[in-house]
Amino acid sequence: MANRLRALPKLSTLQHRMPPEPAPGTKSSETSDYRAMTESQWLVRFVFLETVAGVPGAVAGGLRHLHSIRRFKLDQGWIKTLLEESYNERMHLITFTELYRPGRLMRFLVFATQGIFYNAMFVGYLISPSFCHRMVGYLEDEAVSTYTKCLEQMDRGRLPQWTDGGFRIPEIAVKYWKMPEGRRTMRDLILYIRADEASHRGVNHTLGNLDQVDDPNPFIDEHSNVSHMHFAAGKPAGLERMEALEKAGALKGGGSL
Repeated sequence: MANRLRALPKLSTLQHRMPPEPAPGTKSSETSDYRAMTESQWLVRFVFLETVAGVPGAVAGGLRHLHSIRRFKLDQGWIKTLLEESYNERMHLITFTELYRPGRLMRFLVFATQGIFYNAMFVGYLISPSFCHRMVGYLEDEAVSTYTKCLEQMDRGRLPQWTDGGFRIPEIAVKYWKMPEGRRTMRDLILYIRADEASHRGVNHTLGNLDQVDDPNPFIDEHSNVSHMHFAAGKPAGLERMEALEKAGALKGGGSL
C-alpha cells in the first residue's frame, strides 16, 4: 500500500478554489432563494446528512490503522484526527435523533446508503486517499452551507418552534459541547455544529494537500496529543502543504499516534 500511496499525488492534483465566505449579515442569492422547510423537514435532512458524514473518517482512520500495523510503524498522527472527525459526526447524529426518531423507511435508506458509500469510500481510499480527502472537503462545504441556510430561516422567523423561548435542546448536546448557560438555544446548537463542519472542511482539504505517506498531521500536538482541528475552521480551502508542515513543526522525530 505504501508504494501506491506514494504515487497518489499524480492521480489527485486537483486545483480547487473555494467560494469566498459571505460577510456577516449578507445573504447570497442562492441562500436567499432557498426553499423554506419546517423544523421536522430540517431534522430529516440533518439526520440523513450526518449518517453519511460519519463514514469517511471511520473508513480512512480504519485503513490507516491497518496500514500502520502492517508496516510496524506509528502513524503520522492522522488516525486520531480522522477517528475524532467520525466520532464528532456521530455525536451530531445522536443529538438530532433526540429531536427526531427515524421511521422504518429512513432506517432502510440509511442502511442502503451506508452500504454503498462505505464500500465506495473503502475502494476509493485504497486507490487515492488524497482525492477522497478533497471530495470530503467539498461535502463538508455543502454541510456548512446547509446549516447556514437553516440559520437564516431561523433568523427570519420561519422556524418558530426552535426560536420559542421554551424550546430545550437535548441535554447530551449541552454536555458534549459544554454549552454555557444562556447559550443553549437551537440556534446556538446549529452554530456549534456548523463550526465543527467548517473545521472538518479545512482539515480534509489540508490532508488532501499533503504527501499521504510521509507528511505529519498538522492538527496534532506531538507532545500533548491534543487536537487542533479548529485551526482549519477559518481556512475553507485548507492549509497549503508548506504552511501545514510549518504548523506541524515537521514533527521532528515522529512518534505521533
